[in-house]
Amino acid sequence: MTTADQTAALAGLKVLELGQLIAGPFATKLLGEFGADVIKIEPPGSGDPLRRWRILEEGTSLWWHVQTRNKRSLSLDLRSEEGQAIVRQLAAEADIVVENFRPGTLEKWGLGWEALSELNPALIMVRISGYGQTGPYRDRPGFGVIGEAMGGLRYLTGQAGERSVRVGVSLGDSLSALYGVIGALLALQERHRSGRGQYIDVALYESVFAMMESLIPEYDGADVVREPGGSALPGITPSNAYPCQDGEHVLIAGNGDSIYKRLMQAIGRDDLAQDPALAHNDGRSQHAERIDTAIAEWTARHARDHVLSVLEAVGVPSGYPYTARDIVEDPHYRARQMIETITTETGRQLKVPGVMPKLSRTPGRVGGGGPRLGQHTRAVLDELGIDADTQRALFERGVLHESDSEQAS
Repeated sequence: MTTADQTAALAGLKVLELGQLIAGPFATKLLGEFGADVIKIEPPGSGDPLRRWRILEEGTSLWWHVQTRNKRSLSLDLRSEEGQAIVRQLAAEADIVVENFRPGTLEKWGLGWEALSELNPALIMVRISGYGQTGPYRDRPGFGVIGEAMGGLRYLTGQAGERSVRVGVSLGDSLSALYGVIGALLALQERHRSGRGQYIDVALYESVFAMMESLIPEYDGADVVREPGGSALPGITPSNAYPCQDGEHVLIAGNGDSIYKRLMQAIGRDDLAQDPALAHNDGRSQHAERIDTAIAEWTARHARDHVLSVLEAVGVPSGYPYTARDIVEDPHYRARQMIETITTETGRQLKVPGVMPKLSRTPGRVGGGGPRLGQHTRAVLDELGIDADTQRALFERGVLHESDSEQAS
């Protein structure tokens, strides 16, 4: 660990990742960004399937260099008894284990909560799965998109009466990772009092469901099933996307009472600004179509940049849908260090997202790109005190794997 790492918020924390793809690895990414020593277990041969997801360069996903930064790769066969024994050694020294296998998988390998916590009573274990560790659906396979559907989000996306659309990123997985990290930090805080660990049970569908705001009380209290709202936010007015003269769209959130008045005055509709029936959100929501029509008539007469400059001048929240190019070129992103440049293992200079949240005294780190498969296998085994002859035998039997460049050295 570098000198800089020693001052990080989570410096000294040992994390073991038993998972792949998105939810579990995203959680450990966050921990690693703030100084935790993350050891990622990958299967020999192929490694984490994310290595070959989406856009590849020299056989490795560009996504990999974000999802796996600040981690060490130990390539090990979890299905072998020798591999399982090494994981137990690592878990005995770890603070946190993060896993996102289907419930029962780790138990089958003798690596479940009961087994690992017996070895290490202070251990904290984050368990992320589609439906949780209990309940009638626990054994079903579950990916993020299914969690988004069951959690209520998918029904609300798209236009009313049309087929729902998915959010363009793996939101269910990422939300679950965030809840997993929150749970781990809560458990660490409690461990200061008790000295004991615990496990955190995170279900993908519940992580999405927790974001559903007033969905359930509105159904139970008013027998209202919330429906898709397209680009609007039904019941909160005005908040929508509006067409501009140049073919672009702007997003305008004028739903605060004073903001609404400034918006109406800015577009030359003082009659709507002064109408007492529209003074508060409940009244405006009853006339949402009328208000949206007035705003759209104004935006349609002007180019997007003109609309945004007018609204910024009067303090009305507004913007437009950013593409990747917009994000990279935006000066505010750069000023906030939210676009960083790293050097990958191949020497490639690559722009990646920065770290958040922003800590004033112990900020997170971007580091380099993701590790090669098995890049740190020997180093981790050396730290465990496993001798060279034993390591050699495990490599020969295929229990362990290391990167080709490390073998050459």
